[in-house]
Amino acid sequence: MAIIRPATVQDLPGAYGVCLLTGDAGRDASGLYRIPDLLGHLYVGPYIVGAPELASVVADDAGIAGYGLAVADTAAFRAWGEAHWWPALRQQYPPRSDGSSDARLVGRLHDPPRAPDRILATYPAHLHLDLLERVRGIGFGRALIERMLGQLRERRVSGVHLEVAIDNPNAVGFYRHLGFAEVDRGPGSLIMGVRMSD
Repeated sequence: MAIIRPATVQDLPGAYGVCLLTGDAGRDASGLYRIPDLLGHLYVGPYIVGAPELASVVADDAGIAGYGLAVADTAAFRAWGEAHWWPALRQQYPPRSDGSSDARLVGRLHDPPRAPDRILATYPAHLHLDLLERVRGIGFGRALIERMLGQLRERRVSGVHLEVAIDNPNAVGFYRHLGFAEVDRGPGSLIMGVRMSD
């Protein structure tokens, strides 16, 4: 029986695994990278370590099967990352120029993805959600989103955004169904947002 519970640092290995197994527009990305932790370093670790109060996991008898990760203030989280998360990783993974998928992710460690300031003005919070196949389609995605939105409303956040791959139509449709609308788009991805309060 799967449950949703607060994430802890002990969940990092399992959550990194989920990130890798969903890292190719919801599909298994483990064949794309020689260094399997890179995706997790980018999209999981800083949230569970730097914003644990807004991090949840789906756990079942087989381990971690999904997560919902959010931050209430993207700009402040960016500053925290520059001070506490990225420096050690940048030392561990110096820039590479071999054109590989790993090199592209290492480049993001040195220049993390960031939403434009015009998005943050209206949607200052952001979130990530990933689920393994075994817990999809049975309500955990909606439950995680509702949990995160509720936590953000408690913090009087005016709006939240997320980024989703254009070639993941199931995810795009899921977020639209929950009230998210396209507010911007980048190379291969949409930024979707929802207003919560003024």
